[in-house]
Amino acid sequence: MMPDLPLDQLRTLLAVVDEGTFDAAAAALHVTPSAISQRVKALEQRTGRVLLMRTKPVRPTESGEVLVRLARQVARLERDAYAELGLSGTGEPTRVSVAVNADSLATWFLPVLSRVPPEARLYFELRREDEDHTAALLREGAVMAAVTSSPDPVPGCSVRALGRMRYLPVAAPDFAARHLAGPLAEALRRAPVVVFDLRDDFQDGFVRRLTAGRSGASALRHYVPTSEGFVEAVAAGLGWGLVPETQAEPLLRTGRLLGIAPDRSVDVPLYWQQWKLDSPALARVAETVTATAAGALRT
Repeated sequence: MMPDLPLDQLRTLLAVVDEGTFDAAAAALHVTPSAISQRVKALEQRTGRVLLMRTKPVRPTESGEVLVRLARQVARLERDAYAELGLSGTGEPTRVSVAVNADSLATWFLPVLSRVPPEARLYFELRREDEDHTAALLREGAVMAAVTSSPDPVPGCSVRALGRMRYLPVAAPDFAARHLAGPLAEALRRAPVVVFDLRDDFQDGFVRRLTAGRSGASALRHYVPTSEGFVEAVAAGLGWGLVPETQAEPLLRTGRLLGIAPDRSVDVPLYWQQWKLDSPALARVAETVTATAAGALRT
């Protein structure tokens, strides 16, 4: 028989994770730190799992992440139920937290926000994260939905395909003349490259495909952690890079960028993952995201 999970203990666990310390959670819930500690210990005893790493700030264990996600989902359902019953009292809008990769945020995702009907009274908390890592925020319960590159649903989540974002390998014409003469695969192993951050393996993967796995991109690399800044860095001649088609095309037409491998575009499939909740707020956002993506991404 499965143990009951008291709501006050789940709320306490969530407060500790959100506030970062037991004392801060106690202040937020208007109870003593001792009460917070007792509730967390009781929940750990019920589940037979350690749920928190007592660091500063406190962090959930893998088991703790499961219960934090559950606590956020329960809180979401409670708010929706109160709103439908007219008992919310405050008239506050509904917060929807979404993890989005930087390139989607810079190209097609922001119009989603303006297309959600105003009567829905939603406001958005966007978390920018690489599409290969947005699913981790869902798994941790930090967000309710995410644009991700993974078709495999996070436990407790549904998934739907959005389309494919196409990337073009490009460089400034002067840069290409200086660094990319001769066989492209060999040139890209030595040429300076622009990458997003230390976790960005996109350009390396492109070069590995060209060299049959022999080499990644050059160690001469510039880290530019914004989508708009990345494009400008490539156009300024700092290095070559893979740029979203919608950002590259205007610069290709004006000659600021040059396609360095026109037959080697890279398509990244994107998916929408969200909590499996019968939540009107999430349903409205999912419908708008899907419709916007259909007009912005390749099928």
